[in-house]
Amino acid sequence: MRTRGEERRLIQRENDGHRPRDRPASERMDYSVYQFSVKEKVQYPAVYVLLDGCVSYLFFRSLPAFVLLLPGAALFFREQKKRLHARRKREITQQFLDGIQLMLAALQAGYSSENALRDAEKQLRKIYSPEAVIVREFERMDVQMEMSRNLEELMLDFGRRSDIPDIVSFAEVFLTAKRTGGDLIAIIQNTVSCIRQKQETVQEIETCLAGKVMEQNIMSVIPILILAYVKFSSPGFLDVMYETAAGVTVMVICFAVYLLAYFWGQSIVRIEA
Repeated sequence: MRTRGEERRLIQRENDGHRPRDRPASERMDYSVYQFSVKEKVQYPAVYVLLDGCVSYLFFRSLPAFVLLLPGAALFFREQKKRLHARRKREITQQFLDGIQLMLAALQAGYSSENALRDAEKQLRKIYSPEAVIVREFERMDVQMEMSRNLEELMLDFGRRSDIPDIVSFAEVFLTAKRTGGDLIAIIQNTVSCIRQKQETVQEIETCLAGKVMEQNIMSVIPILILAYVKFSSPGFLDVMYETAAGVTVMVICFAVYLLAYFWGQSIVRIEA
């Protein structure tokens, strides 16, 4: 059953044109572990089966090879989760930066920190969708504050669940400042400056590496394209590679070298924020 305050907020949001969400505002999300969505649970297995089929046909032309490569799906899913998790962390960091900038503007206008968060939540809804992480989290903090929870504790809880060092550091300093009477405006200004400088540095590195990343992706595809071209333009030319023990051994070695080169290239161009 909703409290009277929650009912009032829900009615106000409906009047403002906000659709009530199915996800409870009080739900705690653990962002330190990435979980595939329903769409991704269908998408990535299908992608791996397609890749497995292409590789098995081009390198081995063998159904047993297709079956033997299926356990590689675990590595494929792990890499995809790592990539998606890193992207979500970047998105949360940017959203959090926008959120505390809006809080800073409200604090400078004379709002208390609690009312500044409520004002920032309202402004964030104009920037992001209702399902954006920062909108859900600021709304959750708002609901929890109506239940007599402290903002600094809620901010620290979000920082720990986000698993993002910048947010954790801000939350810890914010908690100390709130309880010791520190200058919140100066703290938020310093946090915004540090996060922005870090993001600008990462963006500069990404810009410098963009050409190399494209080259690495192209070079990763070229061996597959060459093999496919030879196979389909000259049927029978590669039969010896599939039908003899020596040929199969060579193809296994080539495939292993290809995988090693691919993962080595990925590790070189990967940026750890």
